[in-house]
Amino acid sequence: MDTVTTDSSAIEEDVCSDSEVLCLMRVGRNSDWLRLFENTEITIGRGLDVTYQLLSPSCPLMISRLHCAFKQREDGHWTVTDKKSLNGVWVNGNRITAEEAHQLRLGDSIQLGVPLTGTYVEFDYILVQRPLKDIKLYLTKGHKEGAKAAQVPKKSKRKLTVEEVEPSTSKPKLYRCSSADKSFAKPCPLSPVKRQQRLSHTMPQETGPSRQVQEVDRPSDDSSRSQGDLDNLQMYSQNILMLREQVDDTQRQVSSLGGQPKQADPLREEHVRELHGQLETLRAKMHRMETLEKSFSETKRQLEAEKTQHQEELMKKQLHDALQEQKKVIDELALSREDFEEILLAKNKELEVSKEEKEMARAQKEEVVTQVTEVLENELQCIICSELFIEAVILNCAHSFCSHCIKQWRKKKDECPMCRQAIQSQTRCLALDNCIDSMVENLSLDMKSRRQTLITERKGESS
Repeated sequence: MDTVTTDSSAIEEDVCSDSEVLCLMRVGRNSDWLRLFENTEITIGRGLDVTYQLLSPSCPLMISRLHCAFKQREDGHWTVTDKKSLNGVWVNGNRITAEEAHQLRLGDSIQLGVPLTGTYVEFDYILVQRPLKDIKLYLTKGHKEGAKAAQVPKKSKRKLTVEEVEPSTSKPKLYRCSSADKSFAKPCPLSPVKRQQRLSHTMPQETGPSRQVQEVDRPSDDSSRSQGDLDNLQMYSQNILMLREQVDDTQRQVSSLGGQPKQADPLREEHVRELHGQLETLRAKMHRMETLEKSFSETKRQLEAEKTQHQEELMKKQLHDALQEQKKVIDELALSREDFEEILLAKNKELEVSKEEKEMARAQKEEVVTQVTEVLENELQCIICSELFIEAVILNCAHSFCSHCIKQWRKKKDECPMCRQAIQSQTRCLALDNCIDSMVENLSLDMKSRRQTLITERKGESS
């Protein structure tokens, strides 16, 4: 039955593959095309509950969780709606208004998450209509179904282990640590009562100096050892007080027995000897306890002295390291200052050289302008109007004048104003006009405006 269903769906897909479908073609890629299904709202964003999920590798927040939606209207046209995205939806280079459906046409350019001006647009699409069989390999798969399937968690039943039902008491709990290595974890601190109970359960019951010596020689860190020494001193003080009370009781018993008459108790001497023996034993124990108390007091003072010395050495080392670091920073600043001064000197030299070059260029330019002005004033001036030639003409005697000036002169006399030779012909000199025009470009604005005014006046008179 499953085989028949699969075959029928495959045949239906092959039949539908000949039809044309709308899709968003990714510009510059032959993959990641987005198909627009008919009568279905297509949502795009970086969230999970969307039809197509777009994730920007360069800027994760370029695409909003719900960026836009494509929907087909009743008349068959498709529209795109901006769902109040951060970077907007751009159609044909223009950003559309949020929460308003914008009609699309074939060939429209749709850009999502347009970055700053001048950078590459990552998600650029074109609305096209192609046969399904031609673009089937280019289409991307929808994300919404996979996201919904991933969001449904599988319920699993887990049986509690023996340690979870009955917490283990063999090992202490460890502090929580961010590191994955548990070798750096430390056991939880115990109260003095629990520590004393644990010591009484784990350590063998020993009395006398041997037990105390073993406790003193046991290697441990400074903090735990100092705390243990303090507890031991308190315990030894209590034991010494108890022994002293026992010694006092024994002495009172001996003195009471010694004051009785000998006939009252025939076993008095034996009892007295036993009490004396107990008294000596108690005194010996008390002496050993006092010796141990002194040794522990001395050890405590040594530990405190060593701790103070260690702290002083640590502080000296930290101070030395800080001084070395400060010296290193000062040396680096001095080097950077020297480099900066060298750069400033080089820049100052460059500025001085460029300033000298600019002054030389300006002086040369001024000299050229002065020479040109002198040439214009001495060689290229009309003797009649004392101005630069305007439409210069050359007479048969090789003298040059302005066309307007020589025309006015010939009304009075038909001879050259300079050599008094009869004027037989006059010829325009275009080369002289072009030379004067090119030289006038380098003159001041006053001279330019004055020449232009003369030209305008003479043209008006001639007309």
